[in-house]
Amino acid sequence: MAATSARTLKLLSVFGTGATLTAGDLAARLGTSVRTVRRDIDTLRELGYEIEAVRGAGGGYRLGRATRLPPVVFDEDQAVAAAVALQTVPAILSGIGENAVRALATLRQAMPARSRVHTEALSVSAARNYWEFPAAPIDAEAVRAIGGAINRRHVVRADYTGEDGTATLTLEPHDLVVWAARWYLVAFEPDADRWRAMRVDRLELRMPTGTPFRRRDVPHGDPAAFVMSTHDRGDTPAEWPCRGSALIALPAPVVARFAPGGSTVEHDTDSRCRLTLGAWSWAGLAGLLLTFDADMTEIEPAELRQALRSLRDRIDRALGPAG
Repeated sequence: MAATSARTLKLLSVFGTGATLTAGDLAARLGTSVRTVRRDIDTLRELGYEIEAVRGAGGGYRLGRATRLPPVVFDEDQAVAAAVALQTVPAILSGIGENAVRALATLRQAMPARSRVHTEALSVSAARNYWEFPAAPIDAEAVRAIGGAINRRHVVRADYTGEDGTATLTLEPHDLVVWAARWYLVAFEPDADRWRAMRVDRLELRMPTGTPFRRRDVPHGDPAAFVMSTHDRGDTPAEWPCRGSALIALPAPVVARFAPGGSTVEHDTDSRCRLTLGAWSWAGLAGLLLTFDADMTEIEPAELRQALRSLRDRIDRALGPAG
């Protein structure tokens, strides 16, 4: 009976995502048979939950729109996810630490004992990764304001600070992306007829416009992929003991996707870009450039060129005479 109840609870939590899933999909998620899934669906219906059967292509089962779930329905995996999220979110959002602690305490009180044990056994500390170069934690209110505009699909007016100073822009906000501990807004700028990936910490919203817009298809079909392949996304070179640059015979979107944290990429031609980056030593910096496995020109400064020569000589000595 306990196993049946736990499985039914997990099935209810799956329906809580709002997805329409076939009996086969549900069976795969629950690790059981289609027959058992249908029996559990009947159990949920007997308990008063409206589980709709959707016919035709893309059909399956879904939770009825008028159905309300209990205040907290967590399986063990969801309990762990909530605990991890609430303990690590202060690293990327400012002014939310105390609220996150209170939210986790409230969730634990409302969880079944079995789920609560999993969250209480999990204590997470966020430590800085020196290769991530995160922005300072974003103000939670700014994220709420941008998220609200995205949800309502309302045009926003915002001041954006870039390399050329601060400009006031009209934007259609589509998605928020967190990458390498930095927040980015994926937005369409109608006045310039272009998509942009913009650092949220450089963005200051003005009064909401209330003007609706129609959602467009994000480039690459994925906001995260768009941010990662956009070279002018508002990043700046990090402070390192050694910093240099080179023209690399690769397109800017390719280099932008794989460039180390704290580096910048500038478009030069469709097949070449300038990468500026830093490291703890000139040899380390030279090694990072070599990982791109592409021809390089206009290497600056002289210390970086000398480091590349030294690496070449060291490799020649290690390999010995060609034979």
